[in-house]
Amino acid sequence: METGRASGWRPYATLLLPPLAWVLLFLILPYGLLFACSFWKLTPAQTIAPDWNLQNYLHLFRNAVYLRTLGRSAAIAAAVTLLSLLLAFPVAYWLAFQVKRHKKLWYMLAIIPLWISYLVRAYAWKTILGTGGVLNAFLVGIGVTDQPIAMFLYSPVAVIITLTHIYTPFVLMPVYAMLEQIPPALLEAAEDLGAGPWRTFTRVVLPLSMPGVVAGCTFAFVLSLGDFLSPLLVGGPTGIMISNIVVSLFGAAYNWPLGAAISLVMLLLVLAIITLANRLEARTKYV
Repeated sequence: METGRASGWRPYATLLLPPLAWVLLFLILPYGLLFACSFWKLTPAQTIAPDWNLQNYLHLFRNAVYLRTLGRSAAIAAAVTLLSLLLAFPVAYWLAFQVKRHKKLWYMLAIIPLWISYLVRAYAWKTILGTGGVLNAFLVGIGVTDQPIAMFLYSPVAVIITLTHIYTPFVLMPVYAMLEQIPPALLEAAEDLGAGPWRTFTRVVLPLSMPGVVAGCTFAFVLSLGDFLSPLLVGGPTGIMISNIVVSLFGAAYNWPLGAAISLVMLLLVLAIITLANRLEARTKYV
């Protein structure tokens, strides 16, 4: 009997072992090492010593530069999330309720930026926003300004514009998926009961699409908060985000313990955001 049970579990064990080993080696183990390293210290001789202490976390929360950068990163991520939602929701609504023919084609065109390399899109905005770029050339050409405006590039605004372009499709997809599930009969019923377009949107469409909105906003905020390439390419000194500091600490600064501490704080922040988003999505989900 026991032999039969063991043989019955062998196929499942064979299937589960590779993904479990993958998660253990490339997810759990690295996080464990990161957690341990965050409590170590960097010696004056620039070596990492496994001397367990809380100095890295104390230094993080006592240093105004790190806290200010973290606040700027959260503000940029919030702005990107809001702009992505404002851009994605009308497009998703149009695709779900207005497009009657070739809907899949239009949907693929809407998310086509995902097919293009991240670096290509970031460098494209660097070209557009630069002093010799398309935007400045247009403004000078129509007489709005006599000389190129340098503030477009290497600023938080440039980071927000670039990240909004990159992460808007991540908001569009879950919002469109939820809008597609709304039965047209509900909209017709609202119209028959005398509800106008705005009332139908606020009382029917928006509440039913909230799980998709929450999921999309979570994607945009978390991905923007952890981004470091766009701030590096178009941000400049005033557009640096917390991830750029982590990259520097693990690179040129060679302060892995402090970089690990900041990474763990960011990880906890992201987990808190995801937990709140899951609870909000569950509360706004209509069965």
